[in-house]
Amino acid sequence: MTDTAIPALMLHNSLTRQLEPFQPVEAGQAKVYTCGPTVYNYQHIGNMRAFLFADTLGRTLRFKGYDLTHIINITDVGHLTSDADAGDDKMEKAAASSGQSIWDIARHYTEAFWHDIKRLNITEPAKWSVATDHIDEMLDFAKEIAPKHCYELDSGLYFDTSSVPDYGALARVATEDGESRIAPVDGKKQQSDFAIWRKSSPEENRQMEWDSPWGKGAPGWHLECSVMSMKYLGQQFDIHTGGIDHREIHHPNEIAQNQAKTCSGHSGANIWMHNNFLVDRGGKMSKSAGEFLVLETLVKRGIHPLAYRLMCLQAHYRSELEFTWDNLSAALTRLKRMAAAMEKLRDKADYSENTDISALPEHPHPKIDQALAAFDTAISDDLNTAKALTILDDILGQKRVDAVQRLALIARFDTVFGLDLLALSRITLRITPTEAAITPEDIEAKLVERKAARADKDFARSDVLRDELVAAGVEVMDGDPLGWEWAIAY
Repeated sequence: MTDTAIPALMLHNSLTRQLEPFQPVEAGQAKVYTCGPTVYNYQHIGNMRAFLFADTLGRTLRFKGYDLTHIINITDVGHLTSDADAGDDKMEKAAASSGQSIWDIARHYTEAFWHDIKRLNITEPAKWSVATDHIDEMLDFAKEIAPKHCYELDSGLYFDTSSVPDYGALARVATEDGESRIAPVDGKKQQSDFAIWRKSSPEENRQMEWDSPWGKGAPGWHLECSVMSMKYLGQQFDIHTGGIDHREIHHPNEIAQNQAKTCSGHSGANIWMHNNFLVDRGGKMSKSAGEFLVLETLVKRGIHPLAYRLMCLQAHYRSELEFTWDNLSAALTRLKRMAAAMEKLRDKADYSENTDISALPEHPHPKIDQALAAFDTAISDDLNTAKALTILDDILGQKRVDAVQRLALIARFDTVFGLDLLALSRITLRITPTEAAITPEDIEAKLVERKAARADKDFARSDVLRDELVAAGVEVMDGDPLGWEWAIAY
């Protein structure tokens, strides 16, 4: 940008409930920790919104010039069936119900999660931090804080939340009844007290358990994130992210552990950020409901995963986002429009994969400079991707501005959006549903034959070919303004 002040990156801090300028602990560095998945099942698309948000944050930090270190944990032990610190271990329960090794369960669902991460074009973190690789560090952490902050019951070692200042400030438990979700346990000093280490009961047959000073058992769910964030990012780091459900119990418990470890009132991260829920009125956004929506559900219906990414970008991360098939279809249509515009723009700019468009010219067209400044302002305002997308739409429509300059600018935009815009095309967006009775190649061949029949005024043959496509589940879209020509009907 020329002669334009670079806007400060403002982020909403859940601790203070207000926007704050991003001021890194270490100049030029951005250190971010994201609460990752519990790998006992596939991740539903609501879960994936949290990782899309964290990816957008990381991409924005890089766009703003920071060197990013991003850690995402993999929870393969300790997370109970209720986020309210109650119930059975999710991993042990999944293994028992499937008859498989708990290690095999963890490996399978971790790899499935990583597959979804790739399909959504989410950037790999600096490290995937696996909980069971850090048991010794968790034990050391617990031993250190236990004398001043914990007490032992028959069921395990519990953290005394009255031993740290302002417990639950993140959740506002004093005014929002956050503690009411925490399960009661006989002998706890406060209802909000939580398990640091859970002893295996005599009737349990756990596949994952370790020796400890408090008996054989497994760590509490909250312990792993304190241990791993501090190990890889330091006792004080920049940003901690997660879903808004973590704001009520999991993250306040992390903060309490961090305060105990550092003997201070510091929460660990300077800024705590939470994305809101993806809401499905049909009730299929919770694994507890049995049937739930996963990314593969979308793919099976012929919907490209990037359409879901775009749907999330169209809403602010702190707003509830309602999932409907119509909303997703609208996002796919918008993505198709982008693809059609990008194909024309690449042709006009004579672009190929070997074309270097990494830098704008020293004196770009004024509209390019204005658009870049507006884009920076939008994403610097607490990741306002919805507004930033309108700036992308505007620059796509600027026909009188040099095509190479527009392409270079869009490439800059896409470092934040992650929509793979330089490669986006009709071909890349077309996914054949699993149940489809015809391949894209067969569809294209029939459409070519049908076009020739119509040119020859052989309308009978044209109708036969159309009927064959309809019978195979293909919707023929004559006169489609997007020029898409066909889609799989579902």
